[in-house]
Amino acid sequence: MTSTESHDQHSKPMEGIGLPGEISRPLNITMLGAGSFFAYAILRDVLTIPGNRGGELRLVDIDEKRLRLCEKLILKMVADSGQEWTVRASTDRLEVLAGTDYIINSIEVFGMECVRHDNDIPLKYGVSQNIGDTIGPGGLFKALRTVPEYLAILRDCERLCPRAWVLNYTNPMSIMCLAASRASTMRTVGLCHSVQGTSRMLARHADTEYEKVQWQCAGINHLAWFTEFNGPSGSLYPALFAKAEDRASEFAVAEPIRTDMMLHFGAFITESSGHLSEYLPYYRKRKDLLEKYTDSGYRGEESFYANNWPTWRQGQDDRRLRILSGEEQIDWKRSYEYGSWIIESIEKNQPFVIHGNVANHGFIDNLPQDGCVEVACLVDQNGVQPTRFGSLPKQMAAICDSNMGMFDLAAQACIEKSKTLAEYALMLDPLTSAVCSPAEIRAMTKELFAAEADYLPGF
Repeated sequence: MTSTESHDQHSKPMEGIGLPGEISRPLNITMLGAGSFFAYAILRDVLTIPGNRGGELRLVDIDEKRLRLCEKLILKMVADSGQEWTVRASTDRLEVLAGTDYIINSIEVFGMECVRHDNDIPLKYGVSQNIGDTIGPGGLFKALRTVPEYLAILRDCERLCPRAWVLNYTNPMSIMCLAASRASTMRTVGLCHSVQGTSRMLARHADTEYEKVQWQCAGINHLAWFTEFNGPSGSLYPALFAKAEDRASEFAVAEPIRTDMMLHFGAFITESSGHLSEYLPYYRKRKDLLEKYTDSGYRGEESFYANNWPTWRQGQDDRRLRILSGEEQIDWKRSYEYGSWIIESIEKNQPFVIHGNVANHGFIDNLPQDGCVEVACLVDQNGVQPTRFGSLPKQMAAICDSNMGMFDLAAQACIEKSKTLAEYALMLDPLTSAVCSPAEIRAMTKELFAAEADYLPGF
């Protein structure tokens, strides 16, 4: 998650801007986790692709109630669009994967059952989490539940649709993508909206039109650095630094930790302040630091995700019901989520640049070459092609590297279903290791395994 600008509401269909040309064939697109937030946004975006020839939208969710709600919503969207798409829904992915061209992965594995364990057990040991779904104890145990299921999905894809592109939206992003790169032959890329949202936010705080800014950005998911951020007359960083130094400014109040990191490390980072604080050893290890550097919501509120996620989930279902009843109109403005743009760019062979999460095969020189990085990727008929960034400034690379050691062991723990590797991963976690001794981390890990044993088969 990231704090991003809200989209303008739009009620008229097909106003999204797309790439020139037409798609030459009907497409089969499978949405895994049809009950998720991303189903509405990304499939709506697919329907706004100019020149598409329709095809089949395939919806999969093991929660049949939420699956049927999504099915009704997508059927309404297709009908309102006037396009030639069919919709098929199933609780069994094996019924729909064959012949799929694109798979959008947005699954949640036992999250509702485990969100309190993920948050509350670490808190007993002094580990305060804001979101807790990508790194730290919460991120580790979400990975241990989720990655094995993701790898099982990829094995099914290898048999039934080996040429499909898998667009992963599920967290923990870095661990998911790293495990996939080690254990699957499928073509995968991890997609987030941190770069898109943050670049727009920075342009607004720099008082510059978004269409006039240029930047360089690279690192790892949720911890990528805008090493350059330029406007028509040069770098916009002097203006941004001036606002960050005024701790009462709108910029500093909205992003207390990101602006502080920028002042001390030299560049702005892609993830919201609260979530970012979990990737670092600096801000959540003492009560006085929490009081000084964190605030409500995505600015660092303790247990924010665990306390609010069930309500957000119900709110999403309620919104779908309002759209179906006509109480709320479909927002047809195409979003900046990358999924539909990748599909359009590949099918039309029109070059488009995204920032994707991929295995680091020489793309960032001074980060581990067997790790997962987030870099600019060129997309065209050849698929998603990561580009070489070079080297990050050393202090920025070191911060990323401190996370990648944890991700490395966590991914391998998921692949091997190893409790021992999971313990080592958490011992290397920057925040957890800033708060706890190795013995405490081992005890915490064992307690989490005991609490979630029913949701971790094979460990």
